[in-house]
Amino acid sequence: MNTIQVIAGIGIFLSIYAHYISRKARHKDYRALCDISERISCTKAFTSKYAKLLGIPNALLGLLYYAAVFVLTTGGFVSILFWLSIFGVLASLVLAYISFFKLKNFCLVCTTTYLLNICILILAIIQ
Repeated sequence: MNTIQVIAGIGIFLSIYAHYISRKARHKDYRALCDISERISCTKAFTSKYAKLLGIPNALLGLLYYAAVFVLTTGGFVSILFWLSIFGVLASLVLAYISFFKLKNFCLVCTTTYLLNICILILAIIQ
């Protein structure tokens, strides 16, 4: 297993966790591990109006993204991985802007995925 696959695996885990949080947050008594304060909250990000794109939860889109990254690295499709990782970083920039400036929130899980996406792009460039 190479470094990109490990990073994609972490991304898959975080995407599943994000989806779990968004589902569990419907219950008033649920508190996610990453909800530290009013301004540092994963639940706030995963339940906002920005948490879906065309009706599909961002967490599931992230899961598809990381699964695709994992599969592309096993097949040696470096050029496709490069372009997909550019898309991932651009999506991260948009979501980071929304989280930090529109929601005025720091999402620990989200920020970790943004960093994973940057790492995937860097590794795709140097391969």
